[in-house]
Amino acid sequence: MPKNKTHKGTAKRVRVTGSGKIVREKTGKRHRLEVKSSRETRRMAGTTVVSPADAPRMKKLLGL
Repeated sequence: MPKNKTHKGTAKRVRVTGSGKIVREKTGKRHRLEVKSSRETRRMAGTTVVSPADAPRMKKLLGL
């Protein structure tokens, strides 16, 4: 049986932690930043865990 291919677009956007959680960057910090308040953009910084509802789909795309 052939191996599953990793979805490279997903692989570039998320990473897997040591405990197996999938982590992503927060959205909204690419453009129109002059419109958004500094409070808003500060909260967009960093990473967050993918929601439990989306995690199985992400794992399938990553071949996990």
